[in-house]
Amino acid sequence: MHNETHIHQSILSPQLSVSFVIPTLNSERTLRECLHSIREQTYPPDCVEIIIADAGSTDNTLTIAKEFDVDKIVTNPLKTGEAGKTEGIKVSRGDIIAIIDSDNILDNPEWLNRMLAPFADSEIIASEPILYSRRDKDPALTRYFAMLGMNDPLCLFLGNYDRQSMITDKWTGLNVKEEDHGAYLKLTLKEDQLPTIGANGFIFRHVLLDSVKWEPYFFDIDVVQQAVQAGFPCLAKVKCGIVHLYCESLKDFTRKQDRRIRDFLFFSQQRQRSYPWNRQCRLGAVRFCIDTLLVVPLLIQMARGWLRKKDPAWLFHLPVCWITLLVYGVATVKKMLCIQPKPKSRTNWQK
Repeated sequence: MHNETHIHQSILSPQLSVSFVIPTLNSERTLRECLHSIREQTYPPDCVEIIIADAGSTDNTLTIAKEFDVDKIVTNPLKTGEAGKTEGIKVSRGDIIAIIDSDNILDNPEWLNRMLAPFADSEIIASEPILYSRRDKDPALTRYFAMLGMNDPLCLFLGNYDRQSMITDKWTGLNVKEEDHGAYLKLTLKEDQLPTIGANGFIFRHVLLDSVKWEPYFFDIDVVQQAVQAGFPCLAKVKCGIVHLYCESLKDFTRKQDRRIRDFLFFSQQRQRSYPWNRQCRLGAVRFCIDTLLVVPLLIQMARGWLRKKDPAWLFHLPVCWITLLVYGVATVKKMLCIQPKPKSRTNWQK
């Protein structure tokens, strides 16, 4: 295959160029810290470009972007984060593309060097941090999600997640072939055991785009699934972290879960999603419903997490699971009643 040869010949050199692609929409609360963490990287700055794909911010997002002298600002008329990634990628020039959300913070100045190191292996086409970094100064709900290792508790019951969880002491519950190379794990993925890799610090070879569908929406886990399907199964989980300032309140979490399920159902109905969720959802979803209603299994999970990290933020596990059950349950009932799903409006959206 021509694309396979192209990718496998693209071996990392110390001066390989990197394009950071950051979708934004009213992101002033988190963008400054995000951009600061990129600018303080020790990787040669002349090999780095920063691209902002903005969906029409009405706050100080663009002012902050200009303060940090970002290289390009492009518009994102379709509004969603996935569309923003596409718009940013279109104008990128780097040999490596780094997908960073505006609420991500690179947790140390060597982050980029560590994330790029696995690309010395010509088989590896992408890398991703193995954990979410927990910081004492962050809000309790942010600390909870960092310790949980995922932003959706349903994934815990599916066994399908991609960051180290203090409840399970694993980075995924799926059966993934891995080789320990010290600073990172080299993964060989299969379609029937495919973790939800692809967001919050996902970096990949630009030439991978020749083998996957990424327009008009860059759906991260779909891109990874398509890469594996196209014959590029090797990725790296780097033993470093990234901060994800996901949300500060249960109200924010409820809003984001509603956006997640509505967007998923809409784009699935439009046949724009390819990740094989249906292969693994049923039993895990049933267990999630039962355990959440019974409460006791959730308390046991909280206790396991508490033993690994004593943080009162574990108390959020109960309401987060209940909210997810309610929001997803309502969306499922609407689907059963043949009520057409619509994507969540981004009007007045705040990061």
